[in-house]
Amino acid sequence: MNMTQAIATAFGTASSSATLPITIQCLEEKNGVDPRVARFVLPIGATINMDGTALYEAVAAIFIAQVVGRELDIGKYIAISITSTAASIGAAGIPQAGLVTMVMVLNTIGLPAEYVAYIIPVDWLLDRFRTAINVLGDSIGAGIVDLMSRRELGKLDVRIKSEEAELNEFRNHNLNGIDSHEQNHS
Repeated sequence: MNMTQAIATAFGTASSSATLPITIQCLEEKNGVDPRVARFVLPIGATINMDGTALYEAVAAIFIAQVVGRELDIGKYIAISITSTAASIGAAGIPQAGLVTMVMVLNTIGLPAEYVAYIIPVDWLLDRFRTAINVLGDSIGAGIVDLMSRRELGKLDVRIKSEEAELNEFRNHNLNGIDSHEQNHS
């Protein structure tokens, strides 16, 4: 697998931000993703694309509601979905950041922040899986962007090479003109 090192690092560190250099390396060197795409998409993904966190917070909020005997209607499920998605975007790419944003999700459905304590014993392990999911999602997103933008990037490369050739020709012409001028005045 071409992303094994990045996913293993994500699992080991529980930090998508700490995993970012290795993820970029894996995408560029092992998967052939254009460096311009990888270095643009992955930092954005590490910051705002927290798929694993959004899923975890929704499931954890429903679990906590069931543990304390709170009935949830369709409106509460919708509120959980929206809040967990929004909260995950604001979650930092560091270990245990999901616990902080979980308080927002619990407050949305009328549960006190203290109920986060029900999931703390398993959060350490689940945080590692969430991070691995987030890193994999970011990598897939970068791969899709790379695939969709290859033609445009190829055209841009051709244009840049053409402009560089014109610039070099202009420089050489001007340098030759300066050398000729200096030789005439010597």
